[in-house]
Amino acid sequence: MHSVARLLSLVALCIQAGASPTPASSAAAAAVSVKLNGLTYINKGLVAFGLIPSDFRESIGDTLGGIGSGIAFKFGTWLKSASGTYSGTLIAQPDRGFNVDGTTDYQSRRHEIDFVLTPYTGSAALSFADAQKTLALTYKSTILGFERNNTKTSGLDPLAIRPAQSGFPGVPAADPELPLAATSEPHLAVDAEGIVANSDGTFWVSDEYGPYIYLVGADGHLIQTIQPPRAILPLTKKGALNFTAQVNPKTGRNANQGFEGLTLDASTQTLYAMLQSATIQDGGDDKSTSRFTRLLAYDVSAPATRRPPLVGEWVVPLPLSDKGNTQACSEIHFVSPGLFLALSRDGDGRSGDDNNSKYRQADLFDISKATDIHGTKFDDPANPIADDGDLDKSIKAANYVSFLSMIDKDQLARFSLHNGKPDDPTLLNAKWESLALAPVDDPAFPNDFFLFTASDNDFISTKGVASGKPFNAGADIDNQFLVFRVTLPSVSPGSVHRTIGAQL
Repeated sequence: MHSVARLLSLVALCIQAGASPTPASSAAAAAVSVKLNGLTYINKGLVAFGLIPSDFRESIGDTLGGIGSGIAFKFGTWLKSASGTYSGTLIAQPDRGFNVDGTTDYQSRRHEIDFVLTPYTGSAALSFADAQKTLALTYKSTILGFERNNTKTSGLDPLAIRPAQSGFPGVPAADPELPLAATSEPHLAVDAEGIVANSDGTFWVSDEYGPYIYLVGADGHLIQTIQPPRAILPLTKKGALNFTAQVNPKTGRNANQGFEGLTLDASTQTLYAMLQSATIQDGGDDKSTSRFTRLLAYDVSAPATRRPPLVGEWVVPLPLSDKGNTQACSEIHFVSPGLFLALSRDGDGRSGDDNNSKYRQADLFDISKATDIHGTKFDDPANPIADDGDLDKSIKAANYVSFLSMIDKDQLARFSLHNGKPDDPTLLNAKWESLALAPVDDPAFPNDFFLFTASDNDFISTKGVASGKPFNAGADIDNQFLVFRVTLPSVSPGSVHRTIGAQL
């Protein structure tokens, strides 16, 4: 059962967000439900765990790491077997490479990872070895990232800027100013985070440096770039762009707090991106005032013929710690019109500042009654939405509701996992940054879905290799994956099938 402190915390967060938690028992552990807009959303618990070892090397010889920065199902691969197991292929996207000692010239990439999911709903604790069999993962291949003229991308901090330019074949509009790694041959600097896999094999990728959104071909080449409003761009005191992640800008996205979240409403071809926390002018330079972040929406129905227009923008209030600090959001996922999942968390766990994470959740937020501020004065950095963290009275923020805890003690124990001491391979990693939904296809529960999430291990390995050079990060942090079963009553099973290309 949940601890008294955990239940009190959940109640407080739900009351603040306008929801009422209702504990419900299950065969495995205590399920938790919340009500939102008259519907009941249920977390039915953890059903699978898997990992890829920290020293595993991808096909080009580098250490396979950071893959939890973004995950998506490869279109058309999700399959349920007659025996009740599930299989498919995940597209896993690392960020800017091993950067504990500074950024590196790491070429962006996406990995294909096959899996077999055998959900476990029993109450008895599995051994750590058996727990890993519930989500068996097999590395398949790697797609490297390139920009214009077949030039590879880089993970180095962007200390240079390429002016806006056009003239590239197949590009419907001029490229905006792009962040460049200041090397002898300047490369597009990418700190990739969110990812959406399209039915035609292309990908939408969100980036922290810009923060920009890129359309990438199936072969890894850059096709299109989306530049956000000026209020979000990193600007100096004189109003000039400066994409470095080493220091905060005067206005715009906080350094290393760019577009972490990216998701798609496939039915309307609306792409949503969310900042990890507030912009600088909105209070983002301090964790105690950085709560009010921004969600942006773009019409991507015709990216081959026009630059996707901004069609919506809303304010999302992130949860706060018991000390009043913002629990930043590392990922979002479209649920149904106006409703999203948000992965908000602290930075604690294995490889974090503290072994004991106090908040790591997949929450719900609803924008149906929130103020759409796109195209208003708030897209100018001179007009903050939240001066010193106080939301402008003319703006109604989204409704944010506490939902699924990833650090429930009893749930983790069923898979021989834990939160807090001791620091060992069964301790849950600190950085969880991805979400992906797939249908359970259970006729008795048609609105049940599997929620996949993966951790970013920061490439930490004692036997690491980056760009062909060995490194020792002083520890071995495996790439961990979790799968939960959830009931999402507002979701049509068919809509998720269409999103990932599964068969009805």
